[in-house]
Amino acid sequence: MNLEEDSTPEKSPRRIIPLTEWPKYHPWPPIGGLRHLVFFAESNGFNAVVRRIGRRVLLDEAAFFEWVEEQNQGKN
Repeated sequence: MNLEEDSTPEKSPRRIIPLTEWPKYHPWPPIGGLRHLVFFAESNGFNAVVRRIGRRVLLDEAAFFEWVEEQNQGKN
């Protein structure tokens, strides 16, 4: 029995990035823009991206790009 054929592909874990470290992974948006999005997260839907642990603000990378695509849906 070959394990590669029988195993189901596992989803890779989602990368959670601290807001202040976002520029290490992506050039856009800058930290100021991210802080603006986080501040108005309830009204702009960005709360789906934000994870808070204590005072730390973390961003779900995959959810961020999904959110960007949702924002572009209305523009086309």
